[in-house]
Amino acid sequence: MSIFLSRDTKLLIQGMGRNGQLHAGLSQEYGTNVVGGVTPGRGGSEACGVPVFDTVSRAVAATGANTSAVFVPARAAADAILEAAAAGIKLIVCITEFIPVLDMLRIRAVLQDTGARLIGPNCPGILDPGLRVRAGISPYKIFQPGRVGVVSRSGTLTYEAVHQLSQLGIGQSTCVGIGGDPVNGTDFIDCLLAFESDAETDAVVMIGEIGGTAEEEAAEFVQSQVSKPVAAFIAGTTAPPGKRMGHAGAIISGGLGTAEGKIQALEKAGIPVAASPALIGETLRQVAPNAR
Repeated sequence: MSIFLSRDTKLLIQGMGRNGQLHAGLSQEYGTNVVGGVTPGRGGSEACGVPVFDTVSRAVAATGANTSAVFVPARAAADAILEAAAAGIKLIVCITEFIPVLDMLRIRAVLQDTGARLIGPNCPGILDPGLRVRAGISPYKIFQPGRVGVVSRSGTLTYEAVHQLSQLGIGQSTCVGIGGDPVNGTDFIDCLLAFESDAETDAVVMIGEIGGTAEEEAAEFVQSQVSKPVAAFIAGTTAPPGKRMGHAGAIISGGLGTAEGKIQALEKAGIPVAASPALIGETLRQVAPNAR
């Protein structure tokens, strides 16, 4: 079992340009069933050994695709996401960054009525080492199958946490990069709820950063709804107020979204917070000594 993915995952790449083809090939190399690509005007051609279609609806009809990874430029990414949802894609992973907030608000409103799940935007995607399914850009060689779930706002810190876990002999069940934008499709609580219900996940690593209140809300959820051990790390402890650090959502404003406030909320909920990114794996080991 996996959260959001399955052995029947059929991946469609939206945007079969250079970057889309690169990651289509890497996902195939990992073992993911990539069934096709979509680039308007290139229908009838082939890339990475799979057919390319003009529209998502034609691709779904021909291949049975149920998952897509969006590598479309920001100006067209919103339409690409909505096109995938309208065609019946149930899991949409959007790698694209710099999508306007107004576009994301429109997407969230529409997706509520479609039953489609969006991961991202501005994220590394999702990877399941046991299923060998990769929808996104994660460097799959550092992952190993196991029973610890990872959910993170930061792509780079996702990789750092996974590498540390693997070095400690701790494998991963599913790793989800939810993205660092202020408005996204899947949040910490969505993932924590899924991990809590997943029989193949024994513990969770949660990586947050400054800005917004998502980590505080997740801390409350863990305290009341999650029985499995959770360890955390918060990036941006040295960020000055009013200055965006990296992600569009990583900004302290009006006294809200500080690293200190997030750490206090997590620790109050009984979640240990690593003092350094180099200690993420060790912090997880403290709360889940038998994790593997």
